[in-house]
Amino acid sequence: MLHKVFFACLLAVCGCLPAGAAEAEAVLGTICEINLYERDRAQYQDLYRRIFRRIREIEGIMSANLADTELDKVNKAAGIAPVRVSAELLDTVEQALRYAGLSGGAFDPTIGPLVKLWGIGSEHPQTPAPQAVPQALSLVNWRDAVIDRRAGTLFLRRPGMALDLGAIAKGYAADEAVRLIRQAGIPRAIIDLGGNIFAYGEKEGRQPWRIGVQDPLTPRGSYIGVLEVRDKTVVTSGVYERFFEADGRRYHHLLSTKTGYPAETGLLAVTVIADRSIDADALSTAAFVLGYRDGRALVESVPGAGAVFVFEDRTIRLTAGAIPLFRLSGRGYRVVSD
Repeated sequence: MLHKVFFACLLAVCGCLPAGAAEAEAVLGTICEINLYERDRAQYQDLYRRIFRRIREIEGIMSANLADTELDKVNKAAGIAPVRVSAELLDTVEQALRYAGLSGGAFDPTIGPLVKLWGIGSEHPQTPAPQAVPQALSLVNWRDAVIDRRAGTLFLRRPGMALDLGAIAKGYAADEAVRLIRQAGIPRAIIDLGGNIFAYGEKEGRQPWRIGVQDPLTPRGSYIGVLEVRDKTVVTSGVYERFFEADGRRYHHLLSTKTGYPAETGLLAVTVIADRSIDADALSTAAFVLGYRDGRALVESVPGAGAVFVFEDRTIRLTAGAIPLFRLSGRGYRVVSD
């Protein structure tokens, strides 16, 4: 069986930008780039270091792929005993469980067994044996993740369960980067954590940032449209983000918690615009897996959030919050209304 593994960037800042040079590091399983757009770059080297140090700290707490992280210890103790963890891991899991409840389990941080089974995004993705899927799926249930605030512990009730925060941890990290930048009094910045973009402040001249939305059907750098935003985060979940091909079929990483297989909802991508990146991160995944109707309702339930839904038939639908921000530019696509 032949496998091809693909990775793609979701979004990019486009158009003319203020002067400045970005700093980048490989962390959180991707290339993370920060640009403060300050002309005296040397003056802000310490801030760049502090931001990336904070992102690495978050990876060391929340990664499900590295050994001995706090999350790894919780997963290893599943069904055995609660594990004392940091307040920030409790906060992030609490947010993940909140979105699990809001989405009816379409977004589920206990999806770890399914993620490991498929291995999409790893060096060895696979199409699992049919009998292995329901077995892994039986271990996915967000209600079996128990937070004890008084004791400061996290517990998975059944052996074999595993948390995976890949759909929310980058959002938390982006928000933390913004917090440090705001504290330093920097007026504008772009935080790009492997496609999780936070457009902080606005461009010089009081102009909005222009964020290109990737065309899901063409190579990196081709856009279907542009979002003009100020002080907003933009996050996409799409079939082209991480996937592999086997025997002529494409398998993407957005797994359905109902079937255990890649979600088939007629969508190619969902881009969410929000005030907090942790919200946009969770919402983009949940909305994709839910599909348009329920996904739209979920996005619209969050104040300040909007979404761009891109369908397999090349139509685009916008929520009310996205309509004033999105400008179509890609040929072959059209915006339709319900």
